[in-house]
Amino acid sequence: MTTLRTVTVDGSPVHVLDSGAGPAVLMLHGSGPGTTGSGAWAATAQALGPSWRVLAPDHAGFGRTPVPAGSRGGLRVWTRQAAGLMDALGIGDYAVVGHSMGGAVALALAAEHPRRVTRVVAVSTMGAPGAPLSADLDALWAAPAGTVGARDMLSRLFLDQALVTDAAVAARADAMLAGAAAYASLFPPPRQRWVDDLTLPARTLAAIRASVLLVHGADDRVTPLDPATRPLLDHLADVRLHVFDRCGHVPAVEHPLEFRHLLSAFLRPGTPSLTVG
Repeated sequence: MTTLRTVTVDGSPVHVLDSGAGPAVLMLHGSGPGTTGSGAWAATAQALGPSWRVLAPDHAGFGRTPVPAGSRGGLRVWTRQAAGLMDALGIGDYAVVGHSMGGAVALALAAEHPRRVTRVVAVSTMGAPGAPLSADLDALWAAPAGTVGARDMLSRLFLDQALVTDAAVAARADAMLAGAAAYASLFPPPRQRWVDDLTLPARTLAAIRASVLLVHGADDRVTPLDPATRPLLDHLADVRLHVFDRCGHVPAVEHPLEFRHLLSAFLRPGTPSLTVG
């Protein structure tokens, strides 16, 4: 059963997709305007099936989750809110899957809660030390709400431009317009500072004890493969990397079947660890 619900975390409402039963998987979306937890992860949650309990919240400032009073968002806010959501739901141990910005949040959660986060899947992730602001990420964060901005943003996310359909553009434009007021406060220029905010220090990465799977597209222009993943391979204790050829920033959309198989195999209890150095 899949529901959309609102959970109060530290006095602030968090909108979340709650699907299935069984071992918990927290799924964290990225930072594009108009992005939501259900929009990013509903199809993946359905494909994983009812034997996993998938929680996919809207981060503060996205979708129907407001930015808490006195806050402008950022890694600490999103990390604290994600951990608080699991506390509020009474969930002890859980795996975390994060895309782009959500990958940085997932890694930060694993570092802060080593006894609770069992596994991490960081997809097209941010968070690597020294990663620069790419031109495409800069443009994505600056995309104006509406059809023109939605089409430009989607064209940067996908290598396969056939995915930039009129229907996809219209849906993203509607989502961007709905969340424009809150989103405007999140990533104002100069934007390298927001990449820096999402960067995890080497000591934080070294503190992660959970097994980590990095998933990346070889043709990702938003978080390019080398600066986004190579430093993480050097700093994480238990890590493996899967690269999709002919793939942009969203492997879950461009290679959905293989992505879901990879995800379910890694999350399944008893999957052996493999360290890549």
